[in-house]
Amino acid sequence: MSYVGEMWCYHWKWKLQHCLCLFTTYIICMQQTVHGCYDCRIVLTDPSGVFTSPCFPSDYPNSQACKWIIRAPHGFIIQLTFIDFDIEEAPGCIYDSLTLDNGESPMNLCGITAKGLSYNSTGNEMIVSFKSDFSIQKKGFNASYVRIAVSLRNQKVIIPQVPDVDAVSVAETVSVPELSQFTLCFEATKGSSDDNDDWKVFSYTDALSTEFFSFGKTTKGHFLSISGTQCILENALPRNAEFFTGTFQQLCVIGDSFSGSIGIYAKNTYHIVYCPGIFGKVIPGNGRLVLGSNSNEVSSLNGDIYNFRLWNFTMNAQTLANLSCDVKGNIVDWENEFWSIPTSALKAENNLSCGSYLIPSSAIEPTSCANLGSLCQATVNATTPTPPTVTTNMPDTNRNDKPNNGGLFYRITMTVFRSNSNTDLRVRDVVAEWLNRTFQNWNYTVYVVNISIHPGSVKEGVREKRSTESFRVLALLVYNATNNINLEEEDIRQKLISNNGTMEGGYNLHTVDVDPVEKCLAEENPPNYFWPDTRPTVTNFTLCHGSSVQTASRTCYLGLQNYTSYWGQPDLRNCTENAADIANQLLNLTGEGQQLTSDKVNDVVQKLKKIVNDEEIDESLGSTVVTIFSNILTSSDSVLAASSSEALKTIDALALKIQFTGPSMSISTRNLALGVSSINSTSFKGGSFSVSPQNNASDFQIDFDKDQTNAFASVVLPPSLLKNLSQDEFEVISRAQFTFFNKNGLFQDAENPANLTSFVVACSIGNITIQDLQDYVKVTIKHTKIQEDPKPTCVFWDMNKNGGNGGWNPAGCQVDAESNENETVCLCNHLTHFGVLMDLQRTVIQIDPQNTKVLTFITYVGCGISAIFSAATLLTYIAFEKLRRDYPSKILMNLSTALLFLNLIFLLDGWIASFDIDGLCIAVAALLHFFLLATFTWMGLEAVHMYIALVKVFNTYIRRYILKFCIIGWGLPALVIAIILASANTNASHVYGKELYGRDANGQGGDDFCWIKNEVVFYVTCAGYFGIMFLINVAMFIVVMVQICGRNGKRTNRSLKEEILRNLRSVVSLTFLLGMTWGFAFFAWGPLTLPFLYLFSIFNSLQGLFIFVFHCAMKENVQKQWRRHLCCGRFRLADNSDWSKTATNIIKKSSDNLGKSLSSSSIGSNSTYLTSKSKSTTNTYCKRNSHTENVFLDKPSSKFAQEDGEQTSIIPVHQVIDKVKGYCNPHSDNFYKNIIMSDTFSHSTKF
Repeated sequence: MSYVGEMWCYHWKWKLQHCLCLFTTYIICMQQTVHGCYDCRIVLTDPSGVFTSPCFPSDYPNSQACKWIIRAPHGFIIQLTFIDFDIEEAPGCIYDSLTLDNGESPMNLCGITAKGLSYNSTGNEMIVSFKSDFSIQKKGFNASYVRIAVSLRNQKVIIPQVPDVDAVSVAETVSVPELSQFTLCFEATKGSSDDNDDWKVFSYTDALSTEFFSFGKTTKGHFLSISGTQCILENALPRNAEFFTGTFQQLCVIGDSFSGSIGIYAKNTYHIVYCPGIFGKVIPGNGRLVLGSNSNEVSSLNGDIYNFRLWNFTMNAQTLANLSCDVKGNIVDWENEFWSIPTSALKAENNLSCGSYLIPSSAIEPTSCANLGSLCQATVNATTPTPPTVTTNMPDTNRNDKPNNGGLFYRITMTVFRSNSNTDLRVRDVVAEWLNRTFQNWNYTVYVVNISIHPGSVKEGVREKRSTESFRVLALLVYNATNNINLEEEDIRQKLISNNGTMEGGYNLHTVDVDPVEKCLAEENPPNYFWPDTRPTVTNFTLCHGSSVQTASRTCYLGLQNYTSYWGQPDLRNCTENAADIANQLLNLTGEGQQLTSDKVNDVVQKLKKIVNDEEIDESLGSTVVTIFSNILTSSDSVLAASSSEALKTIDALALKIQFTGPSMSISTRNLALGVSSINSTSFKGGSFSVSPQNNASDFQIDFDKDQTNAFASVVLPPSLLKNLSQDEFEVISRAQFTFFNKNGLFQDAENPANLTSFVVACSIGNITIQDLQDYVKVTIKHTKIQEDPKPTCVFWDMNKNGGNGGWNPAGCQVDAESNENETVCLCNHLTHFGVLMDLQRTVIQIDPQNTKVLTFITYVGCGISAIFSAATLLTYIAFEKLRRDYPSKILMNLSTALLFLNLIFLLDGWIASFDIDGLCIAVAALLHFFLLATFTWMGLEAVHMYIALVKVFNTYIRRYILKFCIIGWGLPALVIAIILASANTNASHVYGKELYGRDANGQGGDDFCWIKNEVVFYVTCAGYFGIMFLINVAMFIVVMVQICGRNGKRTNRSLKEEILRNLRSVVSLTFLLGMTWGFAFFAWGPLTLPFLYLFSIFNSLQGLFIFVFHCAMKENVQKQWRRHLCCGRFRLADNSDWSKTATNIIKKSSDNLGKSLSSSSIGSNSTYLTSKSKSTTNTYCKRNSHTENVFLDKPSSKFAQEDGEQTSIIPVHQVIDKVKGYCNPHSDNFYKNIIMSDTFSHSTKF
C-alpha cells in the first residue's frame, strides 16, 4: 500500500513539474512575443516620426497599457495624424480605447472614426495612451506626428490670475512711446462661471508701478483709466450685463487727449464717450504693459485674450469697420517678437479670427524654407544631383524671449569626409540626422533651419581602391536666447566636434567653423529715412517724413546663398499721400464731439489747402472737404481767428477747382453750402442762386435760377455782368461759384467790432475780378436776429484789409428800399462775400401773435388793477393810524408802495418810449428796474420778519427795526442801480434803452419798451437777485406753515374742515405776500413755456389785488375801521362799540406793551409778564359787553420799561393764543383771526 501510494505521489509530482514548466515557458514566450511586437511606453522627441499600436498591423494583444509622450521645443506644437485606425468599438469606449491629451482636454477614441483625422496640441507636448481589455482584439492604429512652428496668430493667451507670477507682458525690447492719441484693439473671453464685476484686462505702469493706462470693469461699469482719470463707458458698454462671454468678442478703444473723448467700437457700432478729465493728458512712454491686473487689489479678467494691437494714432469708425488682420499695430502687435509669454499661458487653436489652419510641413521631404516666412527664399544652391534637405522646421516668427528683435543666427561651415563610397546613405540625410541628434537635448534651444551641400575634391588614399570623398556643408543655426543666456560660437563648435563619432554611414567631420550672421548696418535710404542696425529677419518701422501718423518699414533679410544679411527695399507705401485718405482722417479729427484748438484748426486748414492746391478735386473729395470746413465752423471765434483768412481762400479755391458733370452741382452741410454752375459766356443772360432750408433736415438746399420765397440768401446776377470783361477774361469764363455760410466765425474784423446780424453769402465768376458793374448785383440776406429798428449797412469782405487778414468794406454796396426788419436787400457793383452789419440785441422768445396779444392784454389789465388796489391798501393804512402801529403793517405799506410804482411805471413805459427820447427812456428803464428790485427786496424782508417773529422769538433786540428795514428795502436796490450806472459811465444806453417786444417770427407787430438791454445785467441783477429772494421766501414759507399747522393742531374746538380751510387761507395769503408766484418764471422752459407765461402774467400782474384782499379787506380790524369811519347808517360802528373798547384796546395795548421792540429779557420774564397780565384780565374777557379800556393799562414793572421808546417783551403767538383761550368764542375767534390774518402775525412779534 505504501508503495502504491509512493508511486502515485511520484507520478503526480512529475506531471505537476511538467505542467509548471510548460506554463512558465508559455508566459515567457508570450511576453517575448508582445515585447517583440513593440515597446509602447516611450518619449518621442524627434521632429517627426511614426508610432503604432503593439503588433500593428496584426491585432494588438490583450491587457495592454501603452503611453507615448511626444514633445517639441517651445514655439512648436504637435500635429498627430492617424494613417490607420481600428480599435474595438463600444459606447463610451469602455473596453479598448485610445486617449488623446492635447494639453487642454483628453478625448477617448475607438472604432474606426479617427482614421485619416489630424489633431493638434495646444502646447508643445501631446500624450497618447492606449489600453486594451482581456478580450476582442483589433488591428490597432498607425499614427504619424510632426512639429509645427506656431505663430502667435494661431495662439490665444490665458490671462494670468496672480500678478507677477507667469506674467504676460510686452517684451522688454518693445519701447512704448508717449501716447496722446491711441487706438487699441483686442479680443477676449470671460468664463461663464465668473460673477466677479471688478477686473482688469490690461495694465500699463511706469518703473515705480504707478498705473497710467488700464481697461476693466467695476460695479459702476466698464472703464478706461488714463493717467489717473477713470472714464466710465456707461453708454458704450453694458453696465449690468457682460460684454465678454465664452466666445471671443472684439473691442476697440480709441483715445484722444486733444478732444477729451473716447471712442468705443464694439459689435459693429461706434460710440463716443466724453471724458473731460483726460483732456491734455499724455500716457508716458517706456512703461510696462501686462495683460491682466498688476496688483492684488483688483483681479484679472478670468478668461483668454487674443490679437492685442496698439497704434499711436486714432482711427475712425469706417477704418475700424474695415480693419483686417493684416493691419499690424505700429506700437504693439500680436506677434511673437512683441511679447514675453510663458509657455503655460499659450494655447493654440484653429478657430481664431486671425489664425491660419495649422498645416504641417512634409514629414518626408520638407522644403528648405517652408517655415522661414520672410527669412529666406525657397531656393538652394546644389551642385550635386542630390537636393539639399532641411531636417527641422523653424518658427515663422522668433520667440518672444530673445534679447533683441530677431533670433541669433549662426553660420556653420563644415567639411565632411566619407570614407566608404559604397554606402547607400545620402550625405544630406546623414548630416541632417546627425545635426538634429547633436542639438536636440542641448541646454540651448537651437534649430537648424537650412543646409546646403557642395561636393568637394576627391582625395586618393594609401590603398589604390580606397578613396575619401569630401563635402562642404553650410548650415544655418537659429538660437532663441531663453532667459537671456548667451551662446558663444566656440560652444557650438565644441558641441559639433564632441559628437563627431556619432555620424553614421562612414562620414566624419573634418573641419568646422561657426560665425554669427552679421546685422544689416545702419543707413539712410532714401533721404530723410534712417534705419538703425537690425538683426536678420527683423522689420524696422519709422515715421514717414513729415508725418506723425504714417509709418514706413524696411526688413533685414537673410540670404541662403551664403547666409549673409542684406537690406530689403524700404516700404514707403503708407507714406504716399492719398488725398481721400487724408481727407477722411481730417473728417474724423474734426467730427462731432471733437474739441478743436486754434493750432489744430490751423493744421487742418493747412492740410486742406495742400489737398485743394495739389490734387484733382472730384465731387466726392470736394464733399468731404466742405464737410470738414463745416465741422471747423462750429468752433468759437477765438479758435478760428488765426486761420480764418486761409480757410476762406481755400474754400474759394475749392469752388473754383472742383470737377463736376452736368450743368451744376451743389454740396450742402450744416454750416456751409457750396454751389457751382456752368455758364456760357457768349449766351449769358443773367442768373440767380438761392439757399433755403430743407424740409426735415439740418442741411441747406441750393437752387439755381429759381425764386425761393423763404430763402436765407439769394444772389441775382444781371445780364450785363460780363460786358466790361476783356477778351481773354471772357474766353476763360466757364463757371459761377456760390457759397453760403451759416456760421460767421471766419469773418472777424479787428477794426470794425460791429456785430454781423445776417448770414454771409459769396458769389464769384471763375477766377476773375468783377467790379464797377453797370447794373447792380442784387443780394438778399436774411437777418439772424430780429431787429426792432434796423439800420443796416451792406458790406463785403475785403481780403486786403487789416494786413491781409480781411475786413468788412462798404464800398460799392448800398441798402435797397425793399429791406425790412427780417432781411436786407443789398445792391452791389461787384462780386465777393456779402453781409449785413447791425447792432446785435438780446434775442426774445418768439410766441405766436394770438398768444402775444392775449398775454399783453392780461399784463396791462392786471397791472392796472394791481396798481389800483395797491394804492387802496396803502391809503387804508395811511388813513387809519391804529392799523399801522405794528411793524408788520409798516412793512406791508412799503411793499405796497413798491408794487404801486412798479405797476404805474410799467403801464407808462410804452407810452414814454414812443417819444423816442433816449435820456427819458433810460431814466424810465432804470426806475422800472429799481422798483422791481425794491419789490423783490420787501418780499424778502417780509420773510425775514416772519423768521424773527416765529423762530428767533426770545433774547433778540434790534434797535430802530423799521429804519434798518427801510435802509435795506430801498437802499439795496438803489445801490445796485447806482453801481450799474457808474460802471456804464457815459454809455448808459448800452445797459438801458428802448427795445422791441412782442414781435412774431416774421417781425410783425410788437411794441417799443424801455428796459434792460444788456444780458449780463438782466440775468445777474434781475434773475439772480430774485433767485436769492425766492429761495429765502420758500424757506420762510415752509417754516411759517409748520408753525401755523402746529399751533392750530392744539385747538380742539374747531372741526377738521374749519382747520383745513383756515390753513388753506393762510397758504394762499402767504403765497402772494411773499411773491411765490414770481417763481413761475423759472419753469417757463421748453414745452412748458407758454403755460407758465400765462400763470406768471396772471398772478404777478394781480399781486397787488391779492395782497389787498387777503391782508387788508379780510382783516377784521380793517373792516371795522372802514365801518367806523367810512360807513353810515346801520353799517356804521359806534365809537363805544364792543370792538372799539375791547378789541381795539387789546390790539393797542398789546401793540404798545408787546409789539414795540424785541425783548432781551429771559423766557421766564416773558412768561411771568404775560401770566400776570392774563390773570388780571381773565374775568374781563369773559364779560361780553363790559368796558375794558384799562385792561392793559397796568403799569409794567421796571424791567419792562421802554428804552428809547422801542424796548419791550416778545410774546410768541402760541403763548398769546393759549393765554387768551378763556375769552368768549366770538372774541376768541376774532382775536385769533387777526393774528393769523395779520401781516406776518402782528401779535407774535412786537417792537
